[in-house]
Amino acid sequence: MSQELLLSGSIIFLLAVLIPIMFLKTKKLGPTNKKIKNKNLTYESGVSYPIGDIGNRHNVRFYLVAILFIIFDVEIVFLFPWAINVRELGSFGLVEMFLFLTFLFAGLVYVYMKKALKWQ
Repeated sequence: MSQELLLSGSIIFLLAVLIPIMFLKTKKLGPTNKKIKNKNLTYESGVSYPIGDIGNRHNVRFYLVAILFIIFDVEIVFLFPWAINVRELGSFGLVEMFLFLTFLFAGLVYVYMKKALKWQ
C-alpha cells in the first residue's frame, strides 16, 4: 500500500469519526435556555416584536425591477472593454457596439411599452 493511499484513508477515517463527535459535543456543551419564550422569534432591525407574519409576500414588481436592473446593468460590463479597445477594434467594433446598444435600447422600449416600469 502506498503512503498517499494510507494517508488519504486515515484522513477520511478521522473526518468520518471526528465530525459526528464535534456535532454531538457542541449540542451538549452549547447554551440551551428553554425558559426564554422570545428566543425563536424573528428579529428585524432592532424591533423586538415584529408586526405581522414572517411569511408576508412581496409585490412581484420588486423582483421585476431587480431583474431589469441586472439586465441593463450588465451592459456596463460589455461597454468597459469596448471603450478601452475602441481604437484597435476600428469601425467594425464601433458598428458592433452600436448594434448591441440598439438591441438593448429596443429591449428598454419594449419594457416601457408593456408598462413594466410603471409603479401602481
